[in-house]
Amino acid sequence: MFPPRCVFCRGFLQQKDASYCPACADDLPFCPDERREHLGDFYSVCVAPLFYQDHVRESIQRFKFHNAQGYRRTYGPLLAECIETHLSDEYDFITWAPVSKKRRRKRGYDQGELLAVETASYLDKPCVSTLQKTKDTAPLSSLGGRVQRRAAIADAYIVPQGSQVSGKRILLIDDVFTTGATMSECARCLLLAGAKEVLCATLARTPLREVESLESEIESVVETV
Repeated sequence: MFPPRCVFCRGFLQQKDASYCPACADDLPFCPDERREHLGDFYSVCVAPLFYQDHVRESIQRFKFHNAQGYRRTYGPLLAECIETHLSDEYDFITWAPVSKKRRRKRGYDQGELLAVETASYLDKPCVSTLQKTKDTAPLSSLGGRVQRRAAIADAYIVPQGSQVSGKRILLIDDVFTTGATMSECARCLLLAGAKEVLCATLARTPLREVESLESEIESVVETV
């Protein structure tokens, strides 16, 4: 009654054990493999297998906002392969950027946790909760560029006492990288708690040209005010 659909384009699948269709397998916007991406504040590097556009964007939005929790079984192997390619043996354990308690109650789950746990299972690495989000911030997707997002997310996370982060190389996982505001704030907290290094991986990242265009538009508006 409910034939399986591709997690990206929502087309019907011919193979029951497949999770995305042959067309998407050929056309997904994969990030280049030849370089590591996004050196940032407080974290060493951030890698991603996909660009956040078209069917990938729509799929992740269903995963985050419309209870498509099963998508993690497709996302996990994609992210794990990217991590294995770029960051193999460079970290001690995996953690994630959590949502607030209010957001989790409303949504019923934490998509970052689902993604991190699934990815860790493919990598055979421990997945450890290290962060808490103490402020229910507005969705960063509703805000503008890097400065606005950094201001919104500032001091939104803590590392609870007793978290075993001291001296550890930590791989921080999230669903989407746009300006890096969330990853930077989480990494800052982990380093202040004694982590040796923070590396990051996300399922998708916004193409750099889109981020630059967004921030250019915001700067133009500010200048005219």
